[in-house]
Amino acid sequence: MSITRRTLLRSLAAACGAAAFGRAHARDAAWPTRAIRLISPYAPGGASDISARILGERLGGMLGQQFVVENRPGAGTRIANEAVARAAPDGYTLLYAAAPYATASALFGKLSYDPQKDLRPVAMAVMAPLFLVVNAEAPYDSVESFLAYGKSKPEGLTFGSPAPASQPHLAAELLFRDAGVTGLNVHFRGDAMAYTELIAGRVDATLTAISSALPHIQSGRLRVLGVASEQPSAIYPQARPLREQGLPNVVASGWYGFMAPAATPQEIVGTLEGRIGEALRDPEIARKLLDQGLEAHPGTADEFARFMASETAKWSEVIRAADIRAE
Repeated sequence: MSITRRTLLRSLAAACGAAAFGRAHARDAAWPTRAIRLISPYAPGGASDISARILGERLGGMLGQQFVVENRPGAGTRIANEAVARAAPDGYTLLYAAAPYATASALFGKLSYDPQKDLRPVAMAVMAPLFLVVNAEAPYDSVESFLAYGKSKPEGLTFGSPAPASQPHLAAELLFRDAGVTGLNVHFRGDAMAYTELIAGRVDATLTAISSALPHIQSGRLRVLGVASEQPSAIYPQARPLREQGLPNVVASGWYGFMAPAATPQEIVGTLEGRIGEALRDPEIARKLLDQGLEAHPGTADEFARFMASETAKWSEVIRAADIRAE
């Protein structure tokens, strides 16, 4: 039986293809073989830590290996970011990135890692929309009357925020500019102190992730005027978006997503991207996140990359315009 040149080439091509498939399949099958560290940039007990553990537990079940949440708080999330940027790109160390990732360069200048080059997006995960909350006894019950009140005062509006350059701080600066009012941000150590001052009438408002404010809202001490999101939020659906109430540019939220060292193989990133999306679309996971005042927000690596680029440009401009300095 004679073998033509064409037949021989086809056979060789098929053999090479099968070998390549076998190698790729072997790489996929080999990962993961041990626990995966998920680095959270905040201390235990907060929204970042809790949502990381909710998702880590589900992903561990999907991939057959434990996800160990490791808290590396401090320096505006830069400690955690750098730890993952310097980690081996083998899929066993991931970053649960948070909103300050997008503002670090604008605030601190040159960093010990390059946010654009040293880490790669894996998947978007969670959103925490900010709600405009005021004292329930204040003389305004709508965004329109709240802004009119601010314009009537020589000193303008005072907002409580949990830390300088936090998302609530930046969102308030955006609101001042969009509304054309004078404003002052007063910084406290966390949301609880901001609520205390708000209830006491010493500040006019705060922009906050609503979960920790709900007891005060339900008791009738605080009132929600709106939400800084594109659409109403399932977390508190009765709040209308601020962009529909005369503040078209005030869209702001906390957020979390998965990132990996830049050289992590695409096969691993693709597997994680798919599993994270699957977990976030699970109604049970979405409900657990909602109970924490968070929205499941599945998104691909490319979508996450575009989102972060947009966030970086938007908030960097706000930081420059408001002359916000790192502390």
